[in-house]
Amino acid sequence: MNPVIDPKALVKTSHINLNHLQTQLRAQSYGQSTGVGFQRALTQAQQMGAGGNSTSILGPQTASVSVQSGDTLSGIVRQFMASSGKNVSQTESMRLAQEVARGNNLANANLIYPGQRINLSALQQALNASPADVQNTAGMSKPATPSPNPAQTGVAATAQVQLEARGNVSAHPVLDKTLERAVTKGFIPPHEKQAVMDKILQLSKEHKFKPDDFARLTLMESDGMNPRSTNNRCHGIIQFCDGPDRGAASAGFGQNPRAILGHSVLQQLDMVSKYFDDTGLKNFGPAGLDDLYLTVLTPAARNEPRTDVSLNIAGPQAPYLHVNRDTKAPITRASILQGLHQNANDRLGLKAEGNPAAAAARAQAIRVSAYQANNEIR
Repeated sequence: MNPVIDPKALVKTSHINLNHLQTQLRAQSYGQSTGVGFQRALTQAQQMGAGGNSTSILGPQTASVSVQSGDTLSGIVRQFMASSGKNVSQTESMRLAQEVARGNNLANANLIYPGQRINLSALQQALNASPADVQNTAGMSKPATPSPNPAQTGVAATAQVQLEARGNVSAHPVLDKTLERAVTKGFIPPHEKQAVMDKILQLSKEHKFKPDDFARLTLMESDGMNPRSTNNRCHGIIQFCDGPDRGAASAGFGQNPRAILGHSVLQQLDMVSKYFDDTGLKNFGPAGLDDLYLTVLTPAARNEPRTDVSLNIAGPQAPYLHVNRDTKAPITRASILQGLHQNANDRLGLKAEGNPAAAAARAQAIRVSAYQANNEIR
């Protein structure tokens, strides 16, 4: 699918080869946070008219590339960012891939085709950002700072803008919203809400994951911290499963797994801590959302680090977790990340919009919708 192009922005048409561009970039002194070296190398590459696949130049310093056989969007992102001297984590590359997909009007960031032209303008802001802005998103979250001119795009970024635009900026907007929803739905007594928040923040520091990611995990597993969620085989807020060496046994309920359902969210969080200890989550810290979720779903699958490789997970699982939401398709780290973000947005009543600024302006009108418990989970 070709990107929508503003004719006024069509400054110049040239040909550029991504591999050649990378070679040029490595030869430059582009270590400064301003990204001036990258822009200089890109301009030189444009002027040289290097051979290879045809790519359009949208604006004087914005490149697009032609997809080659075997390419993935997240792989293109990692290559392009590495060429500028900025290595990004798997989680960050997936977030940037979502932004690139939105910039190209792609409905699915996991579906690109040989010969397809991909505009990379969404990466320019990341390339020119300070090192603190391009960080490993698997690390501990920092208090969010609202931008007067929101420039982020993509499912997760738009949700962040909408959540933060409600008045008081939160360091953990997804967790805050999930806890509010859990109180409304009767999962957590109002007087225990702060204690639950404090316990999750404590767990996140101890086991090295982001509090908002834990909220996304529970939104998938138990409709957002429903302590009575069950599918008759798995139970509670993270779905402790029956069987030897599984979650219920780790939590101390191997003989009577269903007894977990009689415990509160606050009590079940102590079980979660023990389970995370037993499964060695700390060894993956700072843990990204994919490793955090795989620790709950199938810990052995964490051994496969590649983002687009089919994981050895018994299925079918919830459609959100599969590539293209097709339960006959595989589950990959990429599909897990995309699915958990989208599921969280859907359950919290947030919708991705093309214009984050407009989303922020309308955020005050967003109300949380009521959802039925997800019986498809495991």
